Amino acid sequence: MVTRAPAQSAGAGAGAGGEGKAEPSARQVAGRRWRSARGVVGALLLMVVIAVGLAALRPSGSPEELDPTSPKKDGARALAEILKQRGTPITVARNAGQATAAALPGTVLVVTRSERLTSDDLDRLREAQGDLLLVRPGRDALDALAPEVRNAGPSFDRTAEPGCGLQAATVAGRVTFGEAQTFEAPANATACYRAGEWPRLVQTRSAGRTVTILGTAAFLTNEHLAEEGNASLAMNLAGARSSVVWLIPDKPAAGTEHGDRTIFDMVPFGVWLFFFELVVAVLLVALWRGRRLGPVVAEALPVVVRSAETVEGRARLYRAARARDRAADALRAGARERIVPLLGLPRASAQDPAAMHEIVAAVTLRTDDEEAAVGAALYGPEPADDAGLIALTDVLDALERQVRES
Repeated sequence: MVTRAPAQSAGAGAGAGGEGKAEPSARQVAGRRWRSARGVVGALLLMVVIAVGLAALRPSGSPEELDPTSPKKDGARALAEILKQRGTPITVARNAGQATAAALPGTVLVVTRSERLTSDDLDRLREAQGDLLLVRPGRDALDALAPEVRNAGPSFDRTAEPGCGLQAATVAGRVTFGEAQTFEAPANATACYRAGEWPRLVQTRSAGRTVTILGTAAFLTNEHLAEEGNASLAMNLAGARSSVVWLIPDKPAAGTEHGDRTIFDMVPFGVWLFFFELVVAVLLVALWRGRRLGPVVAEALPVVVRSAETVEGRARLYRAARARDRAADALRAGARERIVPLLGLPRASAQDPAAMHEIVAAVTLRTDDEEAAVGAALYGPEPADDAGLIALTDVLDALERQVRES
C-alpha cells in the first residue's frame, strides 16, 4: 500500500538518529504543486496569448468609420468629394427608411455598418430599388440581400490583383485589402481578388438588380484611398450609376430589436465549439488528477524494514531533492543527541537553541578543536555541495569520537 510516511520499524529510531517525521518545506510543497499544475497553467496562458493576438489583429473602428462626411482616417469623405466632383450626387442616409425612400432605379445603394441594421431594416432594403453595394456585410445582411453568397472566412493578404473580367476591377488593377472577408460565390457570379480559393469581391444578380459584395472597407477610407488602384475601384463601384445613396445607419436605440439576435446568435458556432471542447478537456484533466486526491493515511508496513534501509532510503530522497540543508540538519541533530549525554548535560538541551553556547563550550573542552570550528560543525550553515556534506560527516564523527575517548 502507498503511504505518505513509513510506520515505525525495528531499530529505525536508532538508525535515524532519533529524528522524527520530517515535514516538507514550503519550497518543496510549492515545487510539487507547480509540477502538478504547470500543464493546465501553460494551456491557459496559451489561450490568453491566442486571444490577445486575435484581438490585436482585428482593426479598431470608430463611430465615424465609413461616414462620407468624416475627414478622419477611417472616414469616407475623400471618396464622396471625388464622386461629387465627377457629377455623381450623394445622398447620406442615417436609417434604412431614408435609404429606401432615396433609392431609385438609377442609383447605387451603398450599405455600410450592417451590424447596426435590425431585421425590419433588412426587410426594407430588400424592397429598395437600384443596385446594391454591400461593404463588409454580416451574416444577416448576406442572407437578406445576397442569399446565394456565403461567408468563407477571413484573409490577411494586403494587396491582390483582380483575376476576373469585371471592368471596374480590371481598370483599377492591384488594390489594397488588408484584413478582409472572403466569400463562397455561386457559379454565375463574378468573383475577383481571390485569396487562395475564395474571392473578396463578388458581383451577382439578385431580385433583378446587381449586388456587389466587398469583403473589406479599407480601400474606401480616407487613409488608403490614394494607394494602388483603390480610388479607381471605389469610384467605379460606388459611382456605377447616376447617383449614390450612402447608408451609414445610426446605432439602434436601446431596447429596439437588433436583428432579433441574442448573444448566443451573435457568437459564431466555432467559438461555442471551442469552449465546449475546453470544458471537456478540463473535465478529463480533473478526472485524471482526481484519482490522486484523498486524505493521507499512515499504515503499518506489511514487513519489518531494517533501520539501515530506512536511513539509506531517506538519504536517497534527500539527494534526489538536493536537500543538503535538511540532510545536514539531520546529521547535526543526531550527533548532538549522542554527544550531549556524554557531556553530562540534559538530553533535552541537544535540540534547544538556547543551549548552543553551553554545548559548544563543553565539546571544546573535551576535544582539541577551537570553539569556532566546533560551533560551525554542530550549528553551522548548509554545505555548499555534496563534498561539503561528506566532509561534515567526517568532522562530526571525529568530534563524537574525541568526546567518547576523553
